[in-house]
Formats: sequence, structure tokens, C-alpha cells
Amino acid sequence: MRRHTQKTYYIVNEGEFGLDRNGEPHHWWPAPEAEPRRFRFSRIDPTRKGPRLDSALLQELAKAMTARGDSPDGDIPAGFTYLGQFVDHDLTMDRTAASLGEDVTVDELVQGRTPAFDLDSLYGRGPRHPEDKRFYQPDGIKLRIGTTALVPGDDAGVNVNRTGFDLPRAGSGPTKRDERAALIPDARNDENLAVAQTHVAFINFHNRVVDRLAAQSVPSALLFDRAREEVVRHYQWVLRHDYLPKIVKPVVVEDVYAHGRKFFEPTTAGGPATMPVEFSVAAFRLGHSMIRDAYLWNRVFDTPPNLQGTLFLLFVFSGTSGTLSFTNDPADLDEPNFGDNLRLPTNWIVDWRRLFDFSEFDEPFHGPGVNMARRIDTLLANPLHALPAGSFAGIEQGLAQDDVQRNLAYRNLLRANMVELATGQQMAELMGEQPLTADQIRTGKGGADLGQLPRELMNQLVENTPLWFYVLREAEVNDGHLNGVGGRIVAEVFHRCMEASRYSIVRDPEWRPWLGRGEKFTMADLLLVAADGKLENLNPLGDKP
Repeated sequence: MRRHTQKTYYIVNEGEFGLDRNGEPHHWWPAPEAEPRRFRFSRIDPTRKGPRLDSALLQELAKAMTARGDSPDGDIPAGFTYLGQFVDHDLTMDRTAASLGEDVTVDELVQGRTPAFDLDSLYGRGPRHPEDKRFYQPDGIKLRIGTTALVPGDDAGVNVNRTGFDLPRAGSGPTKRDERAALIPDARNDENLAVAQTHVAFINFHNRVVDRLAAQSVPSALLFDRAREEVVRHYQWVLRHDYLPKIVKPVVVEDVYAHGRKFFEPTTAGGPATMPVEFSVAAFRLGHSMIRDAYLWNRVFDTPPNLQGTLFLLFVFSGTSGTLSFTNDPADLDEPNFGDNLRLPTNWIVDWRRLFDFSEFDEPFHGPGVNMARRIDTLLANPLHALPAGSFAGIEQGLAQDDVQRNLAYRNLLRANMVELATGQQMAELMGEQPLTADQIRTGKGGADLGQLPRELMNQLVENTPLWFYVLREAEVNDGHLNGVGGRIVAEVFHRCMEASRYSIVRDPEWRPWLGRGEKFTMADLLLVAADGKLENLNPLGDKP
């Protein structure tokens, strides 16, 4: 099962970067016949590589970033945190991962290992593929959907199995972990409940689009391909007009989409894209700082501090990181046969009105209030200092609960060290951006407190700031939105990956949404279409009396 981890990076024209048996950075060239089978990473500027920093600095910096977890709320609804995670998995989904023994051409391999906004994590290789047809209903048009498990008791809203609100699951296998595994192309989309429910929403969105097209008399032989095209285009529209301007200063987004790219593959139009490590390993890890410690999840889990959707429980009630069964003990998540539930309990279905803003719609859709994502800055929610092992293949490693390798910030910084990622200062120089001052790097604006760093390590940090930390500090001093280096990297890569998609609103700028509110189509519109316009599907557990 694929976990949310990257052990090696094949960088075009440079070879493979990874760690040796002692955990030290290592570089080698793959065999010629293996090269096309590597996911294709790149550098925005191949001449700019950063120095490898001391492990002590990476560890101390990671501890400082996860020590407090008291970042203030930002102005972005919390659901966009996990839409961003869903997007990340779409961009790094390897379409050929299960095809290593098949007779495919080099062109097919290269195309299958390059990033594009085409929802491969939702569709896999399509219903006609002999292995991926298991993700589809028998008609080969609609996607499979799961059913939640009733929770016995007096609450009639949760004492019922609800079809359409869980991922489809295997239901069989040698361990309970295998039985509860999600039947979706990318198991990373079940590593926490929020991204899993986002994937469920996209399954329902596809199935509703199929219904709309069928009602328009689209022939059944064409129905899947037409539905996928419309789903992908509406998804891209949401990213371009709703998600991207929320995380990146809109002036940067407008400049890129109006005038094109300046730094990432600026002269390339169409064809396979590559994935720059400056984006994948650094800039687009901005979402890690948006994660909350806890969410007012639905009417059952909405009472702080004891009865709410804590971040730990969002891991617990997933199939990849968790057990779908309640526990307070992180060690239970490492046990493949822990727990009784093989499906999501009904009382954990999300109320989408709490994660996205529906205030522009009719009053019944407004809901009790929206959880806001944490401000984009250099602080991560404290629970991220110790990830569940299932989210990154740590079960196989047998890591202790306090091992620093469970710290998400450390893992991010270590990856950057591994691939010799350019520093923030190097990227600012390349892009002609005013670099952060030494004082801004040291103190920021209410973010990570670096006062305990020894002077020697602080000097390293100020001189060669890891790009991920730099981008977050840059956002921190810009009121919680990417600007400068981070904003430019994210906006340009989004533009390139839309351009490279088989269905592209960049290459077809005249296209406009026809679902929801047309050109005003947002993630809230997408969720309403997925819910078939019904409040009981948007919030199936209802509200408290």
C-alpha cells in the first residue's frame, strides 16, 4: 500500500537522490532501463543547489516549529487545508505504479510519471484498465462509493448505515488493516478523515455529473469520458478561482495566468510536465501549517475541549493511518488487527458547512459556523510532532513513539537536505525578490520561536534558510498568504500542471463552468452538486435541536 512518503527523488538529468543505510544523503544514477520508470522531478533552476545543513539544525528547527502549535486562525476556511492535500496527491500520483510488468512504451511511462491536474488519484487508469476497474461500479461509468457503519444507541441520526458517505473498502484480507483498506487509486487519500471525506465528495461529484450528462442523452459509450472531462475542468476552475487566490496573493496569481510563467518551464506549452522539487518538497507543503489541532466536525463532535474532531482522531478514523475504531493510545494505530470497525462509523460523517463557507447560498445551507484554517506561518499543530506510523510507512520501520522521524517538520526538512534543495535566499535572488532580512528569519511575526537555537545553528539558518521554512516565514510576515518566492513557485506550477493536463482550462481559456452557479463556481458549489443540492447530503447528521 502506498503511504504518504517519498523515499527517493529521480530528478531529470541528475539521477536519484535518497538516503543510504545509515540515513545519510546519497546520490546515484538508475540503470538506463529503470530511468523511464521514475516519477519525473526537476529543479526550477538546475544550477542552484543548496548546501546540506547539519542534522542538529534540522532537528532543533523542527522542534521549534512543533513546540507550541498556537498559531492564530487565518482567513481561509479549514476545508481548503485538505483540498490542498487532495491536490498534492493528484499531482504526485504515479499512474504507472502497478504497470511495471506490463508492455508499455517509454512515452507511456514518461507521460504516466509526470504531474498534471487530471484527477488520477480519483480515476486511476480508468474503468477499462484490468486492475483499476475495481474502483468502478459494474456499469464502468460511475465510481464505487462506500457505506458507513451504524453506531448503536438512541441517536436515530447515527444508528443507521448511510450509503454515499464513506470510501469503498476491501472488506477482506489477512488483517483488519487490509480489510478496511480503501478501494481507491491512492491510499494516501485515506490517511486522515478530512482528506478521505474530500475524496468521497469527489466520487459523489463524478457520479452526479454522470447523472446530469445521462439526462442530456449523452450516449453510454461516451458517458465516462465526457463526465471525467467535465469533472476535471470544474476541478481546475475551483483551483484557479477559489483555492489558489486564497493561499497566494491574488496579484501574483493574476500575473501568472495573464502573462505566463517566468521561471518554471517558461517556454513549454503542452506536453508532459515535470514536478519541481522546490514546489513538492518546500513551497506546497504550506498546508502543513494550516492544520488545526481540532475541528468542530459535526453536531456530535462539536463541544471543545473533550468532544470534538481532534487531529489525532482524524487520523484514527481513517483506513491508512488509523483503525476506524476509537482509541486514545497512538500505539494502537501500529497494530494491524486493532479495533472492530471495518467501515467509517456514521457519527464521523463530516458536516461540510463547518469546513467551507456557504454564506452565499440559501439560509438553510449556512450552518453553525466555519472552522478556519490556521494562519500560514512557521508553526505546526503540536500533534504533528509525532505522526501515526501508518501515514509514512513507519510501521514497517518499527519507530518508537518519540522518534524524531515521526516529526512532520523534521521529515520535510530532511527531504530538502536529501535533494540539495535551493535555499530561500537562492530562490529570492533567482526571482528578483527582496529577500527576508536576518531579523525576519530569526523572529518572524508571531511564528516559531527560535530563541533557543545555539548561535552557530542560528548563523547557519540565517545564511542558508531551508526553502520550506523560508516560504512559511515569508507568508508569516505577509499576513498569512504566500507572496514573493513561495507565491511565485506555487502559482507557476499550478499553471503548468493545468496546461499539461489532457483536459485544460489553460489551453482552452474560453471554457466556462455550467454546473452550480456557472462562472462563480467554487468548492462550495462542487460540494452542493455532489450532495445533489440536498441539505441532508451536505450535513446528513442534521443539527442539534
